[in-house]
Amino acid sequence: MKEIVLKVEGMMCEGCENRIKNAVGSIDGVVDVSAKHDTGIVKVIAKENVTEDLIKERIEDIGFSVKD
Repeated sequence: MKEIVLKVEGMMCEGCENRIKNAVGSIDGVVDVSAKHDTGIVKVIAKENVTEDLIKERIEDIGFSVKD
């Protein structure tokens, strides 16, 4: 298992947090997702086969921006 921490822009409320949790949580191999709109931090616990790029792509596909 690994932890991936991303800085995400555009989360304004709990609804945004839930959209990210649902989108990232549906990736095969993701075990847990937490998202905090007040800090902009998304933490993902995933199996080794899940890449950071895949998570970023899924978050950006639903309209948020991931900072490097």
